[in-house]
Amino acid sequence: MSRAPILATGRKHWLAVGAVSVVCAVAVGGAVLTANIHAADLVQEHLPTSDEVQVLAQAPNALTPTLSLPNQPLPGVVRPVVAHGLLITSDGDTVSAIHPDGTRAWHYERSDAPLCSLGVAWGRVVATYRTGVGCGDVVAIDAQTGQYAHTRSAINSAEVSAISSNDRIGTVSAERAELWRSDLVRTVEYGFVEAKQEPNKQPHEDCVLGSALTRKETFAITETCDGDDQTTWLRLLDATPEDSRAPEVDADVEISSPGVRLVAIGQEAAAVYVPGPQPQIRSFSKTGAELAASNVPASPAAEHPASPFVPATADLPHHMTWFDGERLHLLSPTRLSVERTIEQAIGTGVAVGERLLAPTRDGIAVIDWSTGDIERTIPVDRQGYTGPVYLAMAGTSIVEARGNELVVLSAS
Repeated sequence: MSRAPILATGRKHWLAVGAVSVVCAVAVGGAVLTANIHAADLVQEHLPTSDEVQVLAQAPNALTPTLSLPNQPLPGVVRPVVAHGLLITSDGDTVSAIHPDGTRAWHYERSDAPLCSLGVAWGRVVATYRTGVGCGDVVAIDAQTGQYAHTRSAINSAEVSAISSNDRIGTVSAERAELWRSDLVRTVEYGFVEAKQEPNKQPHEDCVLGSALTRKETFAITETCDGDDQTTWLRLLDATPEDSRAPEVDADVEISSPGVRLVAIGQEAAAVYVPGPQPQIRSFSKTGAELAASNVPASPAAEHPASPFVPATADLPHHMTWFDGERLHLLSPTRLSVERTIEQAIGTGVAVGERLLAPTRDGIAVIDWSTGDIERTIPVDRQGYTGPVYLAMAGTSIVEARGNELVVLSAS
């Protein structure tokens, strides 16, 4: 099969591979080097003064736009990235942490490498940069203090998307996926390995990954193998196998349909969108048993996606949610069955108090998530913007991601 290059060629790059391989031989959990922070600037400016972050306790009566920020889209990132009440933005190769009032807490800038992916876990901002060995230069910065937490450098694909949960963060490409724990040591890698230390560690190295999600100790991927695009395999794996180089597959689920993609994941289950004349969302336990199947309308986002597909998801206290490009599905957290669908939604929402706030064409709807009823709509003037909108909460403000712009809405 044809592969996108993971490594550039040339003597200096093969020397880099050799250095990585030597470290791999002695480092538990995968290649962990020091990222090139000498070509980077990390500057603290107006850091948060409190360890606690105030949040909205109930849905506001009104929302007023008070700040607009540029934010370049990155693969796998659709919702606003928020950590410790700060907006985490990317502009070129600079990552900034910005207070909702517009003052900058800190910023990190690389002069030698473009930004690949961005995510948040463990109260840290994790940014991945592309060097001569792919998107493998990673830095974790404490969101509150603006201080370096950890770095790593290893071989990776040239184009990646971010995948993350509260417990892990990592990247996925069509060739491979990997997860890291809080110290950025790799806990698992799956797929094509460029510089192998030992053969026969990967069970399905020649497959093409279609999607990946993780939560707690569950790591799920979908892929097609042996040139058979009419069959999709769902693999449910341990997120922390004994050897990070040797994935432990708990279940292999064969689905006789092309284009199957992950859309939700629980602690012990995963849900996939299955396209076709009658599309479905089907969920499977970590042992491979089918838990639920729900007929759903066709998804504009998942019908013909690029690989890897990263779904627009968001968690609520009692539901996992997925925006399919036209509507918002609310899934039960254990069985991942579709409990209700918000047809008016134009993106993912946030939980405020005991209500779901979801973006609609008219503003932000206040929804009783137990019934799906819209109780009222808070008007928001988006100045002619008609695309999808994704919400997050930064302190006591609501933040909308509108394409390449972040808009802060102050509550009253």
